[in-house]
Amino acid sequence: MRPTTKDLAKAAGVSLATVDRVLNGRPGVREKTVKAVNEAIERIGFVRNLSAANLARGRRYRFQFLLPEAGDDFLTTLVERIEESRAAFLSESLEISMRRVLSNDPHITAKALARVLPAQVDGVAIMAPESPQVRDATTRLKQRGVEVVQFITGQPGLRPLDFVGVDNNSAGATAGRLMGRFLGERKGKILVVSETMNSLDSVERRLGFDTVLTADFPNLSALPSLETYGDRTRTEKVIANSYANHPDIIGAYLMNSEARQPLEALCHTSDPMQQVIIAHERTGYTEDKLRVGALDAVIAQNPGHLVRSAIRVLKARTEGREPLASQERIRIEIYIKENLGQL
Repeated sequence: MRPTTKDLAKAAGVSLATVDRVLNGRPGVREKTVKAVNEAIERIGFVRNLSAANLARGRRYRFQFLLPEAGDDFLTTLVERIEESRAAFLSESLEISMRRVLSNDPHITAKALARVLPAQVDGVAIMAPESPQVRDATTRLKQRGVEVVQFITGQPGLRPLDFVGVDNNSAGATAGRLMGRFLGERKGKILVVSETMNSLDSVERRLGFDTVLTADFPNLSALPSLETYGDRTRTEKVIANSYANHPDIIGAYLMNSEARQPLEALCHTSDPMQQVIIAHERTGYTEDKLRVGALDAVIAQNPGHLVRSAIRVLKARTEGREPLASQERIRIEIYIKENLGQL
């Protein structure tokens, strides 16, 4: 059985009250006694049950998801999963909340992050594109004692912050492989659409996509990325212009997580049944388009896993533990019409 605090007190030759003071870093304990307790911890393999300790003290962790103000189907799905987790984690003394306050303007996002204080939350999961302003704001958040997770947007290993999401380079490479295989020997151009190329995840996806197409599918040529900025009118215009200027387009890669606007514009301008079209994120909309053949494949990441993983990482960091990397790895999922019934 796992050693208890009673076992630790006996091994260290001190009282339970002294063990409690040492474990909680309270003053009034001699250095010699602290050393004896820490040595006993190593000797008997004591691991503190922080959940039980927090419950006994009435301690609750407060974690908040900071999401973009603008968004469509995928963001709605994320909000639903956050609400589910809020109810599920209440029994573990975790208070989960969500605010849609982040802007496409990095300066406005940085100001929103500047208003986050440790008196309000213990940790935040931030869904904002990487930028110098956001990077500096999250660094200051950490300095104020708030734990930070890069949520979906960002890139693992780029800086000393935890990242929860798929490897975007691999996701783009997966799209390139599917595009090349689905098109076979056909020769032509590929439309590539993003909300903004100022987003690091779009840059990484584009790099992965281009690497595979260049190396293995010389019959296909990817056009320069179109940026829609999430504006419907602009989306319709730039996509219509591309098809008018490039009648040999035979495929489209929709890189951002919200596929509705670019796919609707594409369907208004061209016949999706004559092309291979690949998008990101499984939503009710992309499922419908897969079923009717307007989409050929969707590259996705499980939104429920994303939310639960962010919460577990924030909890581990707040408790001074390393997250379990194998548990928090987000898999790249591929959906076609035939496997939509799989969860």
